[in-house]
Amino acid sequence: MLRAGFDSLLTLVILLVFTGFAVAALVFAAMAREDAYRAAEKQTKKFWLILLGINLALNLLLPMLFLQIAGLIAAIVFMVDVRPALAQVSGGGRGGRRGGGSSSDGPYGPYNGGR
Repeated sequence: MLRAGFDSLLTLVILLVFTGFAVAALVFAAMAREDAYRAAEKQTKKFWLILLGINLALNLLLPMLFLQIAGLIAAIVFMVDVRPALAQVSGGGRGGRRGGGSSSDGPYGPYNGGR
């Protein structure tokens, strides 16, 4: 009896985590500009919105673990490959300069070359 309660709780936690990750990936995909997808040489914005939208719908409507795992893989690919590439071409990546600092600025202020 305790095992059944644990299994259902674990299933609920997995569902919530997968769904939350799917929502986050879909929001990030929707916020990026269409031309950034082309500049990063990734699939189109429409492709990712459809793929991630189907993933979210399957998580909510048809909670079957193998479908959720397939959707999770798609969301992971977006988050670790496509999203950083979009941020880089949009100027929002870690390498992009925020605030218009000098090219000699380091992460904690200006770099003076040991002078």
